[in-house]
Amino acid sequence: MCGIVGYVGYRDAKEVLLDKLARIEYRGHDGAGLAIRTVTGIEVYKKAGPLAGLAGELKLRSVRGMLGLGHTRWATHGAPDDRNAHPHASEDGAIVISHNGIIENFRPLKDRLAAQGHAFRSETDTEVLAHLIAEKYRGDLAGAVRAALAEVRGAYAVVVAHAEHEEIVAARSVSPLVIGVGDGEMFLASDVLALLPYTRRVVFLQDGDLVVLRSQGYDVTDLEGKPRARPPTLVDWSAEAAEKGDCDTFMLKEIHEQPRVLAHTIAGGLRGGAGEAWLDLRLDPSSIDRIQIIGCGTAYHAGLIGEHLIERLARVQVEVDIASEYRYRQPIVDERTLVIAISQSGETIDTIEALREAKRLGARTLGIINVQGSSMTREAHEVLYVHAGPEIGVASTKAYTAQLGALLLFALWLGRARGALSPARAAELSAELRDLPRVVDEALDPARVAEIERIAAKYRDARGWLFLGRGVNAPSAFEGALKLKELSYVYAEAHAAGEMKHGPISIIDDGLPVVVIATECPLLEKVLSNIQEVRARSGRIIALVSDGDTEAARHADDLIRLPRTDELLSPVVNAVALQLLAYHVASLLGRDVDKPRNLAKSVTVE
Repeated sequence: MCGIVGYVGYRDAKEVLLDKLARIEYRGHDGAGLAIRTVTGIEVYKKAGPLAGLAGELKLRSVRGMLGLGHTRWATHGAPDDRNAHPHASEDGAIVISHNGIIENFRPLKDRLAAQGHAFRSETDTEVLAHLIAEKYRGDLAGAVRAALAEVRGAYAVVVAHAEHEEIVAARSVSPLVIGVGDGEMFLASDVLALLPYTRRVVFLQDGDLVVLRSQGYDVTDLEGKPRARPPTLVDWSAEAAEKGDCDTFMLKEIHEQPRVLAHTIAGGLRGGAGEAWLDLRLDPSSIDRIQIIGCGTAYHAGLIGEHLIERLARVQVEVDIASEYRYRQPIVDERTLVIAISQSGETIDTIEALREAKRLGARTLGIINVQGSSMTREAHEVLYVHAGPEIGVASTKAYTAQLGALLLFALWLGRARGALSPARAAELSAELRDLPRVVDEALDPARVAEIERIAAKYRDARGWLFLGRGVNAPSAFEGALKLKELSYVYAEAHAAGEMKHGPISIIDDGLPVVVIATECPLLEKVLSNIQEVRARSGRIIALVSDGDTEAARHADDLIRLPRTDELLSPVVNAVALQLLAYHVASLLGRDVDKPRNLAKSVTVE
């Protein structure tokens, strides 16, 4: 959940490292630090709080060096203060280390080192590793790191430097780490976005890899010292794609990118006009008896919608699990089970571990992923990329709707392949799917957006919100509530509308905004009944309705009108409106929508 960067080459390391950290600042942090190798030794600068505080302090100092490490930290072991910020050093200051992840057995290691006379300055597990490497060091830095890691249990990405070596040593287990290959310089980062301004030639390190970086190249081995071939690949993202452009925030930019992203997601999966989906997957549809979908947060909500799509179009039984719970319920899995793992980053640790458990039990696996080369792309048997491009805003927007687009394609493909979906219905859905980018663009019409902003202003001071939806849009309500609370820090909850009378109705009063998804669907009459029940208890109703609706308008306080589309595609259009509502409420409350407090873009620790 932290950010790591490293550099060795011919440039001013301080400037390169600060720039790279700024590019992954969206991952969130509560402290930052740099370690620079200078002519007199290694100098460490670190500070709790935002990266800007550290950058401002370093502007006042003359620090010159061409090798260094940088880190942004989310506190796990120890308070978010200066002494616990990374990098950490050995007692003599010769060895410095930055680390993502958790060393599970740090306590016995620390006790043993303390008994040997080691004195610790921080509360972190990372400093324990720095002391352990120093204990093993005999002139060979890579050898010392290998020896230290042989005693460590846990998930980690570690980056180490020594005052006497013009090299960086790094290793990974579970937590991501990427090499950037330059000309006379080498880069290292936990996120490929940090590398884009400098190089597009990258190496995604794999579990058990240890790399030695020098300005002229790199060598990868396993943790026993045996060479591993890791040739560079070319990343097709550009540095410009990770900039705000003309928008005030990354989130707003990414909301407005959704028509283009959906067109990209859909284009590769539809061929001809006969309603046939084409996916480059080595899966035998006839061998799939059951599907399990796993994901966390927004990806879990995408999976819940995927359950509706697949069961209705392909007539295959689907179960959806929160990835962090999947391993612990002892799932029933066999070789005729397909497990679909959904993740924007491809690095979500709970989803990766659930995926590994599914494979261990004999399932075939499919990853629906945005980031190419990520850990999950190597773990899954098959991968369906969503092609959303870099998503910088912590709250997922375009990656979520792209995941829904990919799930629609998959359900269409599976339904036709299994003969569960008629050619006529498939052709109808394909036509609607091709038109979806235009429909989403229409939902982003300035007049519609202005109305959502007006509604946000009207209810900005509400102390809580309730979201309701039915059928395929019940998960849309869950996602709407999640977006609002993670961005605005205002409590919001969501329920399937049919559950309202089973508890949630007790909290409805004239101070509670109730967002009801009432776009056109076969269950609309039931949704309208729910609206009337809210109205009878003086709830303030904000209804999402299809253009031309007159019935919901009779009972709602405020309307968010959206262009019509097929019911199964409506969660995509509804998501855009709910994203805008959350965005504007949060903005009016003065929140940082790109970097909400306490949240990380990629959750890489359990």
